Amino acid sequence: MTRIRTRVAIVGAGPAGLFLSHLLDAAGIESIVFDSRTREEIESTIRAGILEQGTVEVLSQSGASDRVLTDGHRHDGIELRFAGAGHRIDFPAHVGRSVWLYPQHEVLKDLIAARLAAGQDIRFGTTIARVEGVDSELPRVFAADADGAPLEVDADFVVGADGSRSVVRAAVTGSSTGGYFREYPFAWFGILCEAPPSADELIYSNSENGFALISQRSETVQRMYFQCDPEADPNALSEAEIWDTLQARVPGTTLKEGPIFQRDVLRFRSFVAHELQRGRAALVGDAAHTVPPTGAKGMNLAIADVLVLNRALQALLLRGDEQPLHAYADIASQRIWKAQHFSWWMTSMLHVAPDASDFDRRRQLGELRSVVESEAGKTYLAEAYTGWPLAVGL
Repeated sequence: MTRIRTRVAIVGAGPAGLFLSHLLDAAGIESIVFDSRTREEIESTIRAGILEQGTVEVLSQSGASDRVLTDGHRHDGIELRFAGAGHRIDFPAHVGRSVWLYPQHEVLKDLIAARLAAGQDIRFGTTIARVEGVDSELPRVFAADADGAPLEVDADFVVGADGSRSVVRAAVTGSSTGGYFREYPFAWFGILCEAPPSADELIYSNSENGFALISQRSETVQRMYFQCDPEADPNALSEAEIWDTLQARVPGTTLKEGPIFQRDVLRFRSFVAHELQRGRAALVGDAAHTVPPTGAKGMNLAIADVLVLNRALQALLLRGDEQPLHAYADIASQRIWKAQHFSWWMTSMLHVAPDASDFDRRRQLGELRSVVESEAGKTYLAEAYTGWPLAVGL
């Protein structure tokens, strides 16, 4: 048995855990980050990355990422397509903000490099079994290191940044599944392909056959999705059938095709943990909440959580002030539930439900027209998509 001591034990080397470690280090607070994956696994898993302007600013200003501005691509709008026509939502014209296309795995590369360059302790390949004693002043993390040897970690505080299958959640809520939950009756069939971009900005397309999203990853790799049954087999369709399905759902744009090298089915779930903080433990990011990807809120919510928790931990560990920690859940929850609503709204407005009637379909088209033909409607979408003002800054 190996026992170690740290001020903050962070479970999960995703954007939330690594960014929190980065901010704590800047304040002189020691932390150790644990993750069951290897560094290569973390950095090579290609994931979405639409970053709100506030997220880009805090990543850059904190020194966590310079590449987000040099290698990221600023997008000043999106296109909503329905009834055979496209309608662009101009973000700067309505709210004076933009978003950046910068995939999550690139953010992780930046954060890991910054943490290691600063001499910070990241324990890859460490499996967390459980967390105990969160109601005491010295909670303990029980784990196994990369060689399988038992490890115990004593900390002043434990943070669960370990994703939607969080182990830490059980110590905070009393259950690994305790939370508010919604499952949607459809999923996304997603592909990664070798091709140039089919459009300069993202296209969200509502069609009679279902939804499609034409997204991007780089100048040579593109990410595209179409609505499917949650039980769909990602290997059941040929490449020709996939391209035919995508093209049929984006009338008016000729997609640039290329070899498909990854395909998957992404289920749609919304979740918010019953509790975000208990004693000397708290949840951030996907451990605390998940949202459908339609609104591009996942990583942005994680960064917003971290900013609030970082302020609370600095107050607790540097000044003995517990009040900001007690306020963490209330402050974070306000943004979480706004993001849940926006993600639900975008999802329900753009997807065709399996049991949709003719009335439902015509009502949905009326809703889309209400957005694109109204300055107020376009402003609301632009405001939510680019991100509300952060409750706490650096």
